[in-house]
Amino acid sequence: MTASATKKLKPGDTIGILGGGQLGRMLAMAAARLGLRCQVFSPDPDSPAFDVVQNATCAEYADVEALELFANDCDVITYEFENVPAATAMILDARRPVLPAQTILTTTQDRLIEKNFITQLGIGTAGYADVSSAAELRTAIAKIGLPAVIKTRRFGYDGKGQAIIREGDNPDQVWNDLATKSAILEAFVPFEREISVIAARGADGHVECFDVTENEHCDHILKFSYAPANISDPLAEQARGIAERIASALDYVGVLAVELFVVPGKNGATLLVNEIAPRVHNSGHWTLDGASVSQFEQHIRAIAGWPLGKPVRHGQVTMTNLIGNDILDYEKWMTVPGATVHLYGKGAPKPGRKMGHVTEVAPAAPK
Repeated sequence: MTASATKKLKPGDTIGILGGGQLGRMLAMAAARLGLRCQVFSPDPDSPAFDVVQNATCAEYADVEALELFANDCDVITYEFENVPAATAMILDARRPVLPAQTILTTTQDRLIEKNFITQLGIGTAGYADVSSAAELRTAIAKIGLPAVIKTRRFGYDGKGQAIIREGDNPDQVWNDLATKSAILEAFVPFEREISVIAARGADGHVECFDVTENEHCDHILKFSYAPANISDPLAEQARGIAERIASALDYVGVLAVELFVVPGKNGATLLVNEIAPRVHNSGHWTLDGASVSQFEQHIRAIAGWPLGKPVRHGQVTMTNLIGNDILDYEKWMTVPGATVHLYGKGAPKPGRKMGHVTEVAPAAPK
C-alpha cells in the first residue's frame, strides 16, 4: 500500500493507532469529534489512549496474529511514535494503508540517514559525522571540533541517548558510556532560540503549516511552547517553507514536526534543522485550544483523505507541560483565566514523565 492507494474514509470508518500514549489518546479524541472510530494497539495495559476508545488491542508489536486481527478491523492505520518496529509496519502495510508511509520511518528513525536526507535537499544542519567506534569518535572530534553532541543514531528522545563532549573529556569514556555501536557526532550550535513548525500534508500534496512555535526545554524535556515565536516574519516564512519542502520530499501524508535552531549572525539570523518528528508533536499541543483546527484533527483529516483546515491562531498562546509532580498542582491552573487543562490519565507521576499540559490563550497584541 502507498499513500496514493489510500481510500477516502467516511464517518463511521475505523482508524488504527499504533501506540497508546497521550498522543494516541488525543488523536482518538479528535477522530471521535469527526465521527470516526479508532482502535488502539499497544503492549502497555495501562495505556491512557485505551480509556477513550471502545476497542483496543493489548499485545506486543511482534505478535503477528494480533497485528493481523488489528489490521482487519481498521480502514487505515497511523502511529503516535516514530520508533515503530520495521517488521510491525511491514506486516500492517501489507494489509491496510499505513500513513505516514512506513518507508518514511527508514529515513526518520536513523539520525544519520535523516541528516543526509535534509542536507541533500540543500537545507542547513549542524555539522555532523558518522561514528561507530572510539577511534572514529576521535577522528570526528578533530573534524567537527568541541564542544559537540554525540547521539545514538536510533531510539533517542527527550535527551536520552546523547551527551555533550567538551574540551578535556575522554572520548573513549564517552563512547563506552553511550553503550552503542552506531552514533552521530553533531557540532554544538550556539543558537539564539529553538523553534518548530507543525505541518500537515494531504495525499493531494496540499500543505498547511501552523504558526512557528518557540520552545523552551528543561532537563532536555520540552517545558514551554510559545506561539507565535519571537522571530521576524521573513524568518518565520522561511521556517514554514523548510517544513513544506521536507514534507513534500517525503511524499508525506499526515502531520509532522520540524525542529530548528535560530542561529544569530552578522548578516542576520539563519536556520538550521535539528530533527524531524514524523507524527503529531508536543510543541503542537498549543493548537488544541489556540487555533481553529488542532494538529490532531489535521492529522486525522490528512490520513482520512479529507480537506485540511486553514489554521487560524486565536491569540498569544503559551503551552506548559506538566512533568512529573507538576501534575499535583493541576487544580491551581483551573482558576487561571484563559487556561485550559489537559490531563493524560496516566498513573503515578514519575520524574521526567509528561502527565498533562496547560494551554493559555491571551488576546493578540495590537500591531
